[in-house]
Amino acid sequence: MAKRTITVHHVRALLRGARRHGIDTVPLLQAAGIPPLLLGDDRARVTSAQFALLFRALYQATGDEFLGLGPAPSRPGTFAMMCYASLGCRDLGAAVERGTAFYRLFPGGPDLALTTAGPGEAVFAVRGDLQARDEDRFLTECLVIIWHRLCSWLVGRRIPLLRARFAYPPPPHEDEYAGLFGCPVRFGAEATEAAFPAHWLAAPLVRGEEDLERMLRRSPFELLSRRAYGTTVAEQVHSALARALRASPRLPSLGEIAVRLAVSPATLRRRLQQEGTSYQRLKDTVRRDAAIAGLVEGNEPVAELAARLGFSEDTSFHRAFRRWTGTTPGAYRGQRS
Repeated sequence: MAKRTITVHHVRALLRGARRHGIDTVPLLQAAGIPPLLLGDDRARVTSAQFALLFRALYQATGDEFLGLGPAPSRPGTFAMMCYASLGCRDLGAAVERGTAFYRLFPGGPDLALTTAGPGEAVFAVRGDLQARDEDRFLTECLVIIWHRLCSWLVGRRIPLLRARFAYPPPPHEDEYAGLFGCPVRFGAEATEAAFPAHWLAAPLVRGEEDLERMLRRSPFELLSRRAYGTTVAEQVHSALARALRASPRLPSLGEIAVRLAVSPATLRRRLQQEGTSYQRLKDTVRRDAAIAGLVEGNEPVAELAARLGFSEDTSFHRAFRRWTGTTPGAYRGQRS
């Protein structure tokens, strides 16, 4: 089953730095298999593979690890040297302190900090305002995501986030963030930060230089790829639906999912509502992402794809796809070339 797709808002943000440098982004989009016309539709989405290809192309075109979005360029290899510098630390807390200090050595580099807040909480923060060149806050959010996932990689365990907060108003695609960070998310906060249990700071590092070299060959795409952490009810339901769709076009009902999660249907419905989503929305998301991946990555006839995703008629699939993405399956597939 396809991974989660990525909103076109993030694609536009990714391109902003290259355009600022006068780089023609159309060939880069085409090389990644992303139709340039999709950028004009707020509902459009791309696959994670397309996004990774575009990220790699922009990295090479700009020669900047920050893709032209930072206050100053970050030369290729900077992130790798920070990782090597942190690898010999006694525990995760010391590694993060060394890594943040490393970036403070560079004029115009991001101001990153590790602090404590409340009993038993550690907080990784992006201080200062990068908005002058990072209007979409893409770099800001990437810094939070990459550092969290790098920390998890260093200790060999996924570190659960307690919350993520952002010091700016919610963007139009704010419903993407709970799944992206795997924790409650709030906008309009005093600072941009992510909190996690402080006991992880004492965790020993379990990675060596050979592990790091393998990770760096896939970085930063591996660290940026969206993970289904299962820390929210919505993520658990999404994962259950995605697994079910791999086996059958018929998706389980809310009641059947509630039984799997050992809660009542009313409780499941209420918890999803508290997380800003619904069972129907999650079903649509799973089918939408599978449909986009099928159209982009394969040559399956649209009628067969519709049947595989549980649609009894082509027309109902076409209506749903237009509602999800703003265009038709045929037009989406036709734009790939």
